[in-house]
Amino acid sequence: MSAEHKKTLILRYYEEFDKGDLAQVEDMLAPNFVAYLPGMSEPLDRETFKQFALMFRSAFPDIQHSFEEVIVEGDKVVTRGTFTGKHQGKLQGLPPTGKHVTVSFIHIDRIVDGQIMEHWGQADMVGMLQQLGVIPLPVWQILKIGAIALTIVCLIGSWVLLKT
Repeated sequence: MSAEHKKTLILRYYEEFDKGDLAQVEDMLAPNFVAYLPGMSEPLDRETFKQFALMFRSAFPDIQHSFEEVIVEGDKVVTRGTFTGKHQGKLQGLPPTGKHVTVSFIHIDRIVDGQIMEHWGQADMVGMLQQLGVIPLPVWQILKIGAIALTIVCLIGSWVLLKT
């Protein structure tokens, strides 16, 4: 399989996932597919990964992936990008917040015989949980936001004084 075909397969995988066509997604996974995801105590087999994908897709039914880089090297395809979506369904016990998220990710997929055999996924889950309001912002970010707000107030005050 050429590098271009591998790239097309992976991009089609995300396109079908975003559309919600999980039957097409499942067809792209090898029978002995394995996924390695952070926070999971062990690799996910095809069926467990399918359940995880269903849960994630239900939590973000309008999910959209966009890609900044797609790199093909040998039997692996690396994708780097972001996904966006509105939290509208239960996410691992977290009730819907109605908040929009933008989450960066890097994925590596190994292709064998035209199917995805292995998947390694890393995403900014802490950032996502902060956007959902589950984890508070770090103090330095709150101070940074406060400093920006104070600067704006001072600039407006100076402008008002100059006008009078």
